[in-house]
Amino acid sequence: MTKEIVLNGRTVRYDLQIKDVKNVNLRIKANRQVFVSANSKVSDKMIEEFLILKSDYIVKALEHYEQLAKYAPKPKQYIDGESFRVLGRDLRLKVTQGKKNNIQSDESYITLTVKNPDDTQLKKKLMDKWMMMICRDTVNSLCEAVYPKFKKYGVSFPEIRYRNMISRWGSCQPKRGLLNFNYALVETPICCIEYVVVHEFTHFLQPDHSGKFYQQLAMFMPDWKERKRLLEKQSAFFE
Repeated sequence: MTKEIVLNGRTVRYDLQIKDVKNVNLRIKANRQVFVSANSKVSDKMIEEFLILKSDYIVKALEHYEQLAKYAPKPKQYIDGESFRVLGRDLRLKVTQGKKNNIQSDESYITLTVKNPDDTQLKKKLMDKWMMMICRDTVNSLCEAVYPKFKKYGVSFPEIRYRNMISRWGSCQPKRGLLNFNYALVETPICCIEYVVVHEFTHFLQPDHSGKFYQQLAMFMPDWKERKRLLEKQSAFFE
């Protein structure tokens, strides 16, 4: 059910979900939707007191996402001169006409060859497929490279999946032996992608974000804080 509350002079709408959970949980999505979950024994007054206690965080998060939406890049047109970020580098697009659809790149340009240069949907489809391939190849290689560090702790090589995620760079499901990675990682520097890979692998040893988790993460990657800060500059995703 949808409810409203005034926090710091701002009316905030939130979706209240009754679930079998121990605590009152709060989640704010990048699209500025606010979700609250609590069990049936928690009163409306207790939920409102919880939200008031979190008012500074909620309002700040909403304002942050509003700024991101305001300055969000415009949809790509897939025309000459457009910039695409690939592994932390801004590459310029060149569109050419040819008998076969193809994409090639160097350190400065992406050359997109298509049968019909005026077909925007075709160009988008080819570019999306190419970017996803780079993401998968890069992450797969990094997973294979870092795995020996975790193998000696009894960690089996996981199943690796990819999808578009709104609020996470990656996720780990230890019991299923599964790692999920966000396709958006393709835009970030390789050192940041490596941080996400090591971060998620560490969850096989420590499922939560406890102090012990960060101790082990620092053992595997001493400069993880610097990499995380660089990653946070790339976009609005959380851990």
